[in-house]
Amino acid sequence: MEKAERLISIIMILLKKDVVSTTEFSQLFNVSKRTILRDMETLSLSNIPIYSITGVHGGYGIMDEYKFDKRLLSSSDLENILTALGGLKQILISEEVAVTIKKIEAMVSPLSLKGSIQLSFYDWEGRSEILQTLKACQESILKRKLISFDYIDKNGTTTNRIVEPYQLHFSETSWYLKGFCLHRQRYRTFKLSRIDNLNVDETTFNPRDYLLEQEHEASYQPQLVAIKVMISPSIKDQFIERYGLKSIENYSSEYFLATIYVPQNSIGFQFLASFGTNLKIVEPKTYVEEFRSYLIKMLEKYS
Repeated sequence: MEKAERLISIIMILLKKDVVSTTEFSQLFNVSKRTILRDMETLSLSNIPIYSITGVHGGYGIMDEYKFDKRLLSSSDLENILTALGGLKQILISEEVAVTIKKIEAMVSPLSLKGSIQLSFYDWEGRSEILQTLKACQESILKRKLISFDYIDKNGTTTNRIVEPYQLHFSETSWYLKGFCLHRQRYRTFKLSRIDNLNVDETTFNPRDYLLEQEHEASYQPQLVAIKVMISPSIKDQFIERYGLKSIENYSSEYFLATIYVPQNSIGFQFLASFGTNLKIVEPKTYVEEFRSYLIKMLEKYS
């Protein structure tokens, strides 16, 4: 661990705990006690109000006034942050998250109720396979470096892209990269699982106007259409999670009636088809006919 990172960690620990001994710090960071003493001198010279207590139960602490002025997060707040970070780690994020989790855990009282919330995700093999792609994208974003890769669209067509990367985005089950494509001269969103042969260039770039990206994001959203569907009780909970309880009303002894918004394209059809015989589209009639054509094409694959 570098000295700067160790100094920050020391401050974070002292902000949470009253007094920490030199021995504790020495064992935690795997350095000598003399190194810890020099660290404390460095922090004091940086106007961090650290005080020392001599004796058997002695050690170092930070003035309470300093803690109050910083308006520290409560133990509950920190546990919530740990829960969120733990979830991100499970859906595949950089190794830095594990380090951050360790730092925050050092600030949480060991007597607090931890583990009251547990997050579980499918341990899909494919997530581990795109780890290198994810890391390369994250590195290029932080260092503002151009990246090039082969991109395979939904029709199987491969094109080479050179992109200014701006943001990694996780949506439901997949990772996406948002960036400015130099070939298309437009902002584009790329699904990481469709990226191949990715290379981080040594060429750096100056970030573009963020407002332009926002305008693109607004235009990038697919057109949605309101439809009414009859759903069986077995999938009611899924519709409550996605659309809210207010979207559902009683229809009959066997079905509920749900009013939802879905994309007017194959993505919407795929979503609705995933519910099988537990769902039936009622209106509008034009959408029913389009969905019927989609299902017929599916059946033709097996004829």
